[in-house]
Amino acid sequence: MDKKNALRAGALAAGTTLMMLLMSSPALALTRDDGDDPGPGLSVIQTLGLYVLLPVALFAVIAGLVMALDKSHNKKDATTSNISVRPGTKA
Repeated sequence: MDKKNALRAGALAAGTTLMMLLMSSPALALTRDDGDDPGPGLSVIQTLGLYVLLPVALFAVIAGLVMALDKSHNKKDATTSNISVRPGTKA
């Protein structure tokens, strides 16, 4: 029974992959569309800066602002700060 389920899952995966490839064939077209006006390509440095360094820097800025403006350490919990526990007492 296990081989039958594996065969069924493999056939389903292969069929899904085939359908995705058939439906995405226009993405591989070599002819230009009407009104298509691509700009100049990006260099390797520009690509790394745009897709790697810029998101990392943006994450660092947001994380830094969250940590700098965090006010939760200033709060005191009123329910536990006024309880004093003496050793040897029974509850």
